[in-house]
Amino acid sequence: MDVPRLTALIKEYKPDLVMNIALPYQDLAIMDACLAAGVSYLDTANYEPPEEAHFEYSWQWAYREKFEKAGLTAILGCGFDPGVTQVFSAYAQKHYFDEIHTLDILDCNGGDHGYPFATNFNPEINIREVSAKGSYWVADPGSAAAKMAALHMESRHLGGDTPIDSHGVEVEYKKAFDKGWWVETAPMAIKRVYNFDQVGEKDMYLLHHEELESLGCNLKGIKRIRFFMTFGQSYLTHLKCLENVGMTRIDPVDFKGQKIVPIEFLKALLPDPATLGPRTKGKTNIGCIFEGVKDGKPVRYYVYNVCDHQECYAEVGSQAISYTTGVPAMIGAKMFLDGKWTEKGVHTCEEFDPDPFMAELNVQGLPWQETFDPVMVP
Repeated sequence: MDVPRLTALIKEYKPDLVMNIALPYQDLAIMDACLAAGVSYLDTANYEPPEEAHFEYSWQWAYREKFEKAGLTAILGCGFDPGVTQVFSAYAQKHYFDEIHTLDILDCNGGDHGYPFATNFNPEINIREVSAKGSYWVADPGSAAAKMAALHMESRHLGGDTPIDSHGVEVEYKKAFDKGWWVETAPMAIKRVYNFDQVGEKDMYLLHHEELESLGCNLKGIKRIRFFMTFGQSYLTHLKCLENVGMTRIDPVDFKGQKIVPIEFLKALLPDPATLGPRTKGKTNIGCIFEGVKDGKPVRYYVYNVCDHQECYAEVGSQAISYTTGVPAMIGAKMFLDGKWTEKGVHTCEEFDPDPFMAELNVQGLPWQETFDPVMVP
């Protein structure tokens, strides 16, 4: 990306806020342009280098001092997950807990678009995310919570030679950038089944996700955070076939005298997610299940949103995946422009007051529900 040209464009338009809804590869360049133009920044996903299927906050957290000194605000990851899930967490911490000990983020898409294989958002980003190693966050790898999680997690592999212990999974501990540890597993190694409100029973798999790292830094008393996403068997079977023939590779290969990246070529063959709206039926259910203490007593709390694909299409001409990303980004911008989320520096959504954002979710088409008697994820 040409940062000087982008800087000139921002200076020409003179916006109060730059909303980066582009691919995460471009985050740092756009942040550089915002600094040069003297404009605050918001995005929906953290930076990921094009040559590596890996994402973490370190690259963008390195801009903290720059944005503070410039008197600018950078709001990172203001979609649904990341984004709303962090607002849910801040809300739970503010109102219902003295300490949150465990958090499970559940992302269920119960929609059916009728294709044998398609992704509901950018295919390149989606496939890179789900084919990467899984991981969950723990405060202390030697803690009882971490040991019990590793011991009791049943596993399921899509193939390969990694041995599967009937009492657990093979894991590797890696230090997180700012605080805590990653417990890393093979891709799709950990499976759970959960009955989602208004969707039904779905298979879900543990994935690495960026908000786990920031929540580990900002939730008082937190010991473990996991992220699960639902996938159907058809999706997983097609994905494994594509992996086996090399179509999910992100490194360039020679083809007829030129370099091509297989996953970029695959993206050109797959249905455009923007075309899925009129044919996608069903609902999404995305939320957070917390366990902790309040006034010395144990508390369990589940807050979630259910979004209907067809209702989204009728309203804005897109399916619910786009809707649940776009609406929170708009609300984040509103929080900034209304002067409610303006702390200088680089921040994730749980660092701000959650109450005005939660109120806007109910007004702007993403109403949330809560229960204090959730079914916990084993």
